[in-house]
Order: sequence, then C-alpha cells, then structure tokens
Amino acid sequence: MSTTVSAKRLAKALASHHIFAEREGNILRVQSTLRSDVRAEILLPESLPLEAKAVSQLLAFAGMVHPHGGHVCRACATPDFHPGAPVPVGSILVTNHDFVVPESIGRDINCGMRLHVIDVPLERFLAHKERLVALLKGDLLQAARNVPTTPAAMTALFADGLGAFWRAMRDTREGVFAQVDFDQVQAETARLFPASQVRGNPAYAPEALQDTRRGLLRDPGLATLGAGNHFCEFQYVAQVLDRHRAFELGVRPGQLALMVHSGSRDVGSYIGTRWMDRARAEWPAGVKHPESGLYGLCGPLAAEYLTAMHAAAHYADANRALIVELVRQRVRQVFGDQSMPLVCDVPHNIVLSEAGGNVHRKGATPAHAGQPLLIPGSMGDDSYLLDGLGHERWASSASHGAGRAVSRMEMAWKAKHDDKAGGQRPFECITLREERRIEEAPGAYKPIGPVITSQVEEGLARPIARFSPLLTFKA
Repeated sequence: MSTTVSAKRLAKALASHHIFAEREGNILRVQSTLRSDVRAEILLPESLPLEAKAVSQLLAFAGMVHPHGGHVCRACATPDFHPGAPVPVGSILVTNHDFVVPESIGRDINCGMRLHVIDVPLERFLAHKERLVALLKGDLLQAARNVPTTPAAMTALFADGLGAFWRAMRDTREGVFAQVDFDQVQAETARLFPASQVRGNPAYAPEALQDTRRGLLRDPGLATLGAGNHFCEFQYVAQVLDRHRAFELGVRPGQLALMVHSGSRDVGSYIGTRWMDRARAEWPAGVKHPESGLYGLCGPLAAEYLTAMHAAAHYADANRALIVELVRQRVRQVFGDQSMPLVCDVPHNIVLSEAGGNVHRKGATPAHAGQPLLIPGSMGDDSYLLDGLGHERWASSASHGAGRAVSRMEMAWKAKHDDKAGGQRPFECITLREERRIEEAPGAYKPIGPVITSQVEEGLARPIARFSPLLTFKA
C-alpha cells in the first residue's frame, strides 16, 4: 500500500523517520531530528501527494559527507518529487566542487527530453496516422531500425559529443544515415544544452563499441527508447502563452510536435554501475561506512568521474537525436518534405559543475535564466515548454515532469480491482507490452496543472507553450 497520507498522518509518518517538517505556502521545510545540520526544502503544493519514504531518502542524500572533505551545500526538491532507488526523483543536491555522488544519477545518465515541431495540419496527420504508426512501430518497438555506426564514430562521440559523431558518420551512407541531412543535424547539435559540449573520456565507455578491428556496428541500444516512463510522443500546440518567445523558438499555434524522453541506455548502465562500485571501493579504509549506503568521490576521482559521466551523456544525446531522425524520415515518407526543426534538448539526470558547486539533478532539469526547458505530463495530460528563470534557492532547477503519484506495483494491483485505476483522461498508447498501459496510465501520475503553477508562482520558470498529446509510443 502507498505511504501517501493526509497532512496529519504525514507528520506522524515523518516523525517516525526522525524528521521534523514545517510548511510555508507551497514550500515544505524538512530537517532531521538526529542531525540539526541535515535539512532540505521541497516545493510541493498541499494538494499533491507526498511520501515519507521520499523525504527520508532526500535527507539521507542531504546528510552525505566524505572524510576527505566532501560535503553537501544545499538540498531541495521540485513538485514531481517521489521515492527513488535509493535517491528520490525530483531532487537536487549541490556539493562542493571536489565532491560528486555517482549514485545520485545512477545508471540512466543524461536521461532527458527533446522537442521538435512539425508543420503538418492536425486533420492531415489524423488521416494518415495509421500508416505512420505502422512504420514507426517497426522502428521504435520491433527492432526494424537500421542504425549502423563505426568504432571511430563511437570513440568520437564518447570524447567530443554528438557533433563529432555526425562528422565521423558523414561518409557512411547506409541505413538511417543514407537520408540524414547532415547540415541540419549539425546545426541542431550546436543548439544543445551547453553540457553537451563538455569533453568526455572514451576510455570509460564500452570497448566493444570502439573495437577498431570491426567494421560497421549495430549497437542494440542506440536509437531506442528504453522502458519505464520513457516515450516518443506526438503532440499538438494547444496554446501559446508567450508569443514573442515562442516565435523565437519556432513554435506556433496549430503546429504538431514530437517529444522524446530517453537516456543513455546500456552505456549509461555500464559507466554508472562501474563508478558506483568504485565509489564504494574507494571509501577510506578504517572509516565507518555511511548508513545510507550512498558513497561519494573526492578530489581527482571526482573530476575523473565527471569525464566518464560525460561520455555516457554524449551517448544519450545521440540516442535521442537518432530516435528523432528515425521519426523524421518516416514523417517525410508519409507527409513529404518536413524539416522538423529542433526546439530544445535538455537533460534531467546529470551532475554539472556550476558556479555554486557540483549540481546533482536526479529527475530535475536545469532552469537557468533564459534557458528553454520541458516539463511533460502523463500520456493523457498536457506538456509544457518553459523558460528557466535561474532561481538560486532552487539551484536554477525545475521539475522534469509531473512525477509519479502511484508506484508501478500499486498500479498493477489497482488495475486488477478497479477498471478506473488508470484515470479518467483518455490516451492512445502504442506499445507491445500491455503492462505499459497500466503502469504508465495517467492515473499513475500527479496532475500537471499544480506542478506547473507552483513553479511559475515560485519563480522557477515562465511558461511559453502548452502541448496536448495525440499518441505515445512506449517500449
């Protein structure tokens, strides 16, 4: 049974975890009653559910220290906050620059969102939807895609990012690359989030993808969505809220849009697992291990981790870009020449070295002043394009989505006992796995309205446009 509870029962549940909480409007301040220096803030309207487990996890995260000098400067959470394993989703941790916590982002390094617009009238899209779905079902769900790479291109990707990958693949006119507009994708890559330009270290990436004895490779993870809440969704622009800014980003009323949510797949798992293990192995001998089971890295090892992490982050950039390219080529096949320009691509599971320290965002997106970001709702709810406002109190961050209200396990249980468990909001999910329609149904997520409103009122972000879902692919 979920531990989501009423205000009175929540206070009791928190007290049992040695946590004191006090609310001021939409902000919940929490503090450990065992350590007065361990505290955090959660931006969460009272109307949204909160689990004591998530708060306990956040404070364990906030209380991290390293005997060689690593410490936490600030901990906070956004309205999509909910329990994770073991770090809660929607949490932000700022540490000193010589300290990182690999477990904070785990294995799905640089999981993020990408948005493109499509100039096809809604009526025409709906008239040809079945043909498009049939083509994309093969590419996105049935492993029919043809995405060859070369060892040299993969090493270039891990080291120097997506731009280097496109340059290395320019002469490989096979599979999806036979129809890539390389000038367009290079121009789009130049507009990625600045972290996409940070150099990575290919020595920490899988050797099998860089083996120069091999010719063309077909990486089974590249250009794939992954499981869980990852998706590829067609939407339409339901409302423009800031006409000037929307115009600058190429968004207009009546357009269609493509939103992709995916990460670094097996490469992120490979790199993330090894560095979480290394953080544990590097813990100083003779020093008591942290009760939380969370381990950090200090000094040169912290810097080394970041170079390994960026190698995986580059792979995630390529993964999202190639998913879009598969869709773009099918859209052109059905609707004729379509440029489908990029609006933005932003990470929400990454550690970034910023002015105030190393900012660890677990299911939280950077929201620096003037930076576009994406906050999707469930597949039955609206999604938003916003501009960050650089709010220092929240480490220039915003939520990465609506956030789960009900666990996958509980959704599965509810579906067996209540035919309305998925919620009242209609949705169309294209999937080969029936459990996705249950686990990821709109009823599993918080409503997007108060999630957005609370962040706008607090000054984290300013809305630009609202998008409504048409159909969603889930692997």
